[in-house]
Amino acid sequence: MEDLLKDLEISDDDLRAALSDMKGYVDVTEADLKHIYVLALQHAKERVAFKMSVKDIMTKNVMSVTMNDDLDKVIRLLSENKISGIPVVDNENRPTGLISEADILSLAGMKKGHTFRDIMRHILGEPLPERKEGNRVQDIMSSPAITTGPDASVREVAKLLDERKIKRLPVVDGEGKLIGIVSRGDIVRAIGKK
Repeated sequence: MEDLLKDLEISDDDLRAALSDMKGYVDVTEADLKHIYVLALQHAKERVAFKMSVKDIMTKNVMSVTMNDDLDKVIRLLSENKISGIPVVDNENRPTGLISEADILSLAGMKKGHTFRDIMRHILGEPLPERKEGNRVQDIMSSPAITTGPDASVREVAKLLDERKIKRLPVVDGEGKLIGIVSRGDIVRAIGKK
């Protein structure tokens, strides 16, 4: 990303976006101009960051587990590596789901807060999410896996994460095999780099 920012030029769109952020008539003083420049530069950084591909920001050395793995292994991996979720793969390294801290906490009876959508679904006859039970990954993992490809744009991935209310996506190659993972944190770091 630093290479991209070296040749960064402020576009007319960046300047217009910065001016609209100023809210109102601008009597341009030196301070105003500096403020406009800072805002325009931020818009330009975001534009460049969102044009980046997933392959530019993803974690390539990704851990995974299988459906038959014991939950103790998952807990150890999450804890030792300070991560909050791990892809679950089949025998051919294709993601079948994810297992996260939230899935494990559901074993202890901690439910995710019921959203308005959950309540509406319940009113329409669907049961509320239940406490999960079991001691294998397959018993509590979230499935199916929602994945992305390495050439997807950061903007596309950010939108998907937001729409699905998830924190990470396994990245798969053309054969559907796991090659990385991209998280909300990866996106934030990409946007924040100077």
